[in-house]
Amino acid sequence: MATALQAPATVAPQEGGDHRFLLSGVPWEVYVALRDALDDQAGLKMTYLEGALELMSPSGLHEDAKTVIARLLEQWSMEHDVDLRGFGGTTFRSESQKRGLEPDECYKLGPLREGDVPDIAIEVIVSNPLVNKMAVYAGLRVPEVWAWRPSSRTIVVYRLVGEAYELRERSEILPDIDLTLLSSFVKTNENQTRLAKAYLAALRAR
Repeated sequence: MATALQAPATVAPQEGGDHRFLLSGVPWEVYVALRDALDDQAGLKMTYLEGALELMSPSGLHEDAKTVIARLLEQWSMEHDVDLRGFGGTTFRSESQKRGLEPDECYKLGPLREGDVPDIAIEVIVSNPLVNKMAVYAGLRVPEVWAWRPSSRTIVVYRLVGEAYELRERSEILPDIDLTLLSSFVKTNENQTRLAKAYLAALRAR
């Protein structure tokens, strides 16, 4: 028997080109079925929090920024010989916590085994989410979330303490990385390869 939604869908104002769509009263089983059925839809992200389901199609600005951050971070890990493994936008979900999402980018120090969550999740925030993603990450027990906004152009670190995130001046997962320096090379609509090479040169000049 079909499941009726408890509330009508709402469409968010479009900011920065991101398209966000919210459904309320979505049972866990419906979320899982939708996520699994739409896995081949490139770029479609879903965030689920206790019955609220956001569908988001990211803008070019969003994807450009998150790719630049990933390339810079991976350049840093190669230069410092750190076993930092990227898992992109893998879906992480927990039925017991009624939470699920795909980070923009995510990383693990060493292998990601079944049931694990990433050590670091990266969020590019071009438009305001309709679901509290930090509450989702907290329920999934992701240790760190790094957030970047085009308005500030600075990566901000949030560390999970107890049940909530606290702002930190630097990463505890990667304490040696200078995120101020890395952030200075996060530029959109520019040659990504040149940005990565310039960042590597800056690392080696230190």
